[in-house]
Amino acid sequence: MSRRFKFAKPWLVGVLVLTIGIGLVVALSPRSASGGESHDGIIAEGAGTTIIHGGTGAPGFVPVLTTVAFHAQRTGGHVTGSFDCLALAPEDSIGSKSAKFTVNAMYVIGQITGATVSGDTATLTGTSEITGLGAGSNVAFTFVVKKGGPGAPAVLTVNTLPVSPFNEVLVEGSFRLQGED
Repeated sequence: MSRRFKFAKPWLVGVLVLTIGIGLVVALSPRSASGGESHDGIIAEGAGTTIIHGGTGAPGFVPVLTTVAFHAQRTGGHVTGSFDCLALAPEDSIGSKSAKFTVNAMYVIGQITGATVSGDTATLTGTSEITGLGAGSNVAFTFVVKKGGPGAPAVLTVNTLPVSPFNEVLVEGSFRLQGED
């Protein structure tokens, strides 16, 4: 009988160590064992300089440069984030001051509350405060952005100017979407 007890003891220790090891892995794993995985994390982020295609439009076609920065994330099933876009126009439409982008044409500062991603494009929505062109408080906005570097398109629409979306082209910087390295 003592021989059978000696054989059972190492086997029992092995099973006990294996059970504790599996328990620790399950307990410390970031994903739930029930399959209800979280999708928290970055949805979209980026920053850079864009040029508004067509500038101010006809007849003058004065160029407009923007500095844009945004960050959207999902936390606990909710979308949060921020959006900033400063549009600068030149001091004058012709002459030596036509290349000095110092006039604040529009500033949009927003809180992102919604986001969807389809392929390489994200649509961010929220409310904003706007100064300059389209000025207002609590103004709904939509920013549609395609991932990429220089040449990537983006479109900003604000509800105070719904028929005039701003078609932008990234000149410097990058736009990133979820799942990218």
